[in-house]
Amino acid sequence: MRAPEPDPRPAAHAAAIERVAKRKAEAETNPLLAPWSGPYGGVPPWDKVKTELFPAAFAAGFALQEAEVEVIASNPEPPTFVNTLVPLQDLGRHIDRADTLFSVLTSSLNTADVQAVNREWSPKFAAASDAITFNEKLFARIAAVHEARGTGGLTAEQKRLVELVYDRFVQAGAKLTAAQKAEMGRINQELAVLFTDFGNKVLADENTWVVLDKQADLAGLPKSLVASAKAAAEERKLAGKWVVVNTRSSVDPFLTTSTRRDLREKVWKAFKNRGDNGGESDTNKTITRIVELRAERAALLGYPTHAHWRMANTMAIDPAKAEGLMMRVWPAAVARVKEEVADMQKIAGKKITIEPWDYLFYAEKVRKAKYALDQDELKPYFELNNMIAASFYMAEQLYGLTFSEITGKVPGFHADVRVWEVSDKATGAYRGLFYGDYFARANKRSGAWAQGYQGHETFTGKKQTTITSNNNNFVKGAPGEPVLISLDDAQTLFHEFGHGLHGLLSEVNYPGLASTPRDYVEYPSQVHEMWVLTRPILDKYALHYKTKKPMPQALLDKVEASKKFNQGYATVEYLSSAIVDMALHMSTAKTIDPDAFERDMMTKMGAPKEIAMRHRLPQFNHLFTSDSYSAGYYSYLWSEVMDADTRQAYKEAGNVFDKVTADKMRKFILAPGNSTDRSEAYRQFRGRDPDVKALLEKRGFPTN
Repeated sequence: MRAPEPDPRPAAHAAAIERVAKRKAEAETNPLLAPWSGPYGGVPPWDKVKTELFPAAFAAGFALQEAEVEVIASNPEPPTFVNTLVPLQDLGRHIDRADTLFSVLTSSLNTADVQAVNREWSPKFAAASDAITFNEKLFARIAAVHEARGTGGLTAEQKRLVELVYDRFVQAGAKLTAAQKAEMGRINQELAVLFTDFGNKVLADENTWVVLDKQADLAGLPKSLVASAKAAAEERKLAGKWVVVNTRSSVDPFLTTSTRRDLREKVWKAFKNRGDNGGESDTNKTITRIVELRAERAALLGYPTHAHWRMANTMAIDPAKAEGLMMRVWPAAVARVKEEVADMQKIAGKKITIEPWDYLFYAEKVRKAKYALDQDELKPYFELNNMIAASFYMAEQLYGLTFSEITGKVPGFHADVRVWEVSDKATGAYRGLFYGDYFARANKRSGAWAQGYQGHETFTGKKQTTITSNNNNFVKGAPGEPVLISLDDAQTLFHEFGHGLHGLLSEVNYPGLASTPRDYVEYPSQVHEMWVLTRPILDKYALHYKTKKPMPQALLDKVEASKKFNQGYATVEYLSSAIVDMALHMSTAKTIDPDAFERDMMTKMGAPKEIAMRHRLPQFNHLFTSDSYSAGYYSYLWSEVMDADTRQAYKEAGNVFDKVTADKMRKFILAPGNSTDRSEAYRQFRGRDPDVKALLEKRGFPTN
């Protein structure tokens, strides 16, 4: 009788383990892949980052990740949580480190050489991700653990991780046939290139400005804005000129104060036509192809539309629910705009018909007439450094965090970057690092965003602490002059800091449970905007930059009285973008002309002609630089329902720093990440579901 053939699986598994060890040693000779070293448990090695190092780092990182996948997939032991899900959570550390560093560059220092690397490697990242998803042996092990999750003695947290990982694999195509997987891979790789192209094209239009040639072009502008425009011109080697940079923090103040209607129109059109000017930087064809590919992918995965696929793991789940919320608010917002335009038209007179470039200018005149409030009265109280300190004070009062600046002690990616060590005040325990990059520059994308470098985790037996960042586009003042920001900018700063706090307060054990649903993630950040105008913050930090006196109560009363002013504009500007986004990604049309689609939708919605979308499709980075916010821009409104209801909780407590409410918010809303169902988490925090009436009241709309 012949002896049974030896089982080849242990040998294959051992060989895979050897390959990992060899490739890891090779990879770690590249500083972009090596574990972060230095103080604070290791910091991003910005002093060693060079664009030319990334291609080799990516190649070595992917080779190592491929070997790591094979170790998990080839394991001859029966699949368990420990031998399948745990190593899967530890997968790809090296390539993730390089990708994190590179993603910061693509957002904040996106020079031509960075763009070239990005365009070459973005489809390879998509292919590497698909290779993991489509690995049949790996998915079979995940499916087996998923099938046995109720009988394996797993904790509730571990069961949730298994369920989420399994669902993510299925939604990414793990159950497709071989032919379908090949098609899916082609779509994902083409999309990756298109996403990169879209961002680069918009950035090209954002790296422009409107030149103000003479003193007459400065009519109506406050001194602080003139100084910023002069500094921006000098930075661009335009001595004796002034420029309005093509970013919101520069454009909106100009539109609000300039008495030169012709220049307001010029600045407004430059800003709103980003990506829509024809030529190499035009994004319309890019959008058309992205939408086509998304529809193909959704059909391949068995979803009616891209919106249905994208929303499968959100709180809303069904696009109809998101649409229902948006359309509950939309009619009231449009009605309010009609009232606002009528008020403005009275001031403008019969010779002028209010156009979009007039809205902020005449709204400010109405504000002054109705509330005796001039936005320029507020700016002297919002000095940037004071507002940064104010956000830290908020974090200390609510959550017991302290921030100690260590800029210069650890490397940053630009001279403007500042760094803080974050600790628990009560125990002195280290919690993480916070990086701040506050100023606009060439090759930095517009807007404001938070970016995590690494998150909290413990599952390996060693605690990893959070490293996170905030990024803004404030305009620098003249040398030696303070940087004064608007109330809106101050609230944006607190908003992004809310994202940072979400990361710094995380107690998540597994990285797979860190990311919350898209329509939840904005909620904590929106709540934190509330504290800007609270008396404790104003008394301590909203100090007039000349007199050093806090904002007087009479001025705050004017601000409070005008809080619901111009909510028609704010709501229609945002909501039109969200509604068009959802309609675009629920469309079953084979080919979309973005300009025509946007125009037709705005007409169909009855959108007021005096207001453009906050983000027109040709420059809508949220939608077209990744899948992240596609069919998801509604998220801000969905989150605001919880935000407004949470503000009510503090109001009911009678103290903006109420410890009981803050402790519950930390425990249920911030610390768990996605380790528990987020709808249930809100019920634990508030004792019930959020009430949409709080949002309507906050915006000053009818609640019936």
